[in-house]
Amino acid sequence: MYNFSFQAVEVAQVMDEALDANKTDIILRCIKMAESRVSTVLPIQYSTSKSVSTFHNLFTASWVYSKVVTLGISFLEQERRYSDAIDLLKLLQNVFTCDVKRGYWALRLSVDLEHLGYIDESLQVAENGLLDPWVRAGSRMALQRRVLRLGKPPRRWKVPSFSKSVLRKIPEVYVQGRPLNSEMGAKNRFYNEEGTQCGVEELALDYYAAEGWQGVHTESGIWLTIFGLLMWDVIYADVPNVFHTRFQNAPLDLGTDSFYTARASIIASHLQQIHDGMAEEFLIKSWETHNGTSCRGVNWDRHSLDELRAAVTCVRGSCLASFCKLLCEDYRSWSSGMPDLLLWRFCGEYSGEAKLVEVKGPKDRLSEQQRAWLLMLMDCGFAVEVCKVKPL
Repeated sequence: MYNFSFQAVEVAQVMDEALDANKTDIILRCIKMAESRVSTVLPIQYSTSKSVSTFHNLFTASWVYSKVVTLGISFLEQERRYSDAIDLLKLLQNVFTCDVKRGYWALRLSVDLEHLGYIDESLQVAENGLLDPWVRAGSRMALQRRVLRLGKPPRRWKVPSFSKSVLRKIPEVYVQGRPLNSEMGAKNRFYNEEGTQCGVEELALDYYAAEGWQGVHTESGIWLTIFGLLMWDVIYADVPNVFHTRFQNAPLDLGTDSFYTARASIIASHLQQIHDGMAEEFLIKSWETHNGTSCRGVNWDRHSLDELRAAVTCVRGSCLASFCKLLCEDYRSWSSGMPDLLLWRFCGEYSGEAKLVEVKGPKDRLSEQQRAWLLMLMDCGFAVEVCKVKPL
């Protein structure tokens, strides 16, 4: 079923090593080889394999070569070879019609065209990208913001319908800290009240602790663990062709659209139960039954059961259900970029409140993926904010 060429894997390995060693000649040879394979092999595969589930395309030689080309594009952009990067981006867009990387490719194509002064074409690429159902999450947010920036009169007179949503204000708080001597080269390092060196996230945790919050600096880690434990029975549901070995830590279709469509009914039922308050019960059952079993995203060692129970108890069932639905629909796009801190505080023995916080140092800015997550979490009903740390 799989056309996983050893040569493709070898080229990818050589490419990684060449990038690490900054061997330009080898990098360019890898790009050229991968480009030729994508140009000749992949269109045939896509036109003759309609009976194969979409997720099986992730196990073809052409998919591996496309990743090599994508790495090559980043290298060419660093070398300011924008015309060469544009040619490769157009090739990938023309060949891979069903891939969540299409958003990244559209974004880079728009950016590179702007670098060369082709503003009208750059805007058109961004607008076309927003019509593509495979353009999602942070890439979609970035393209929307590009359209708003580039599409001002006289190029465009009509304000896009998404402008208000994209430009929504995300709540902010400001925390001051005493920075280390900048000459030490320690980026975003501060002293806390005890005089101990710490990062901006630890400084923020101290600030929130003074307001009665407990919490962890985790980014996506704790959330992927919670998702895995809450949705364990869904992830390991009896679906054909997604488990081929006992050593898999997830079904083959996790991270593709097939995951949701193949389990739509069981997902809907499970999410309704989470919405109705069954999350803690699911969490405890999965922890006690499967502790130590390898499952993608689940870290058994980093967070205790008590910590996970506290977090789940303080997050409303409706929010948890919306979050889990998002990852079921598109795990690949949404499994990274979540806020740095998860905070909770109890309002009684069995209830509480939660907050998600993205922490930024003096010169840091939100990435498009982080902005997309914060706005999506707001839509799901979560309390979110950005904590900006400033030097005293």
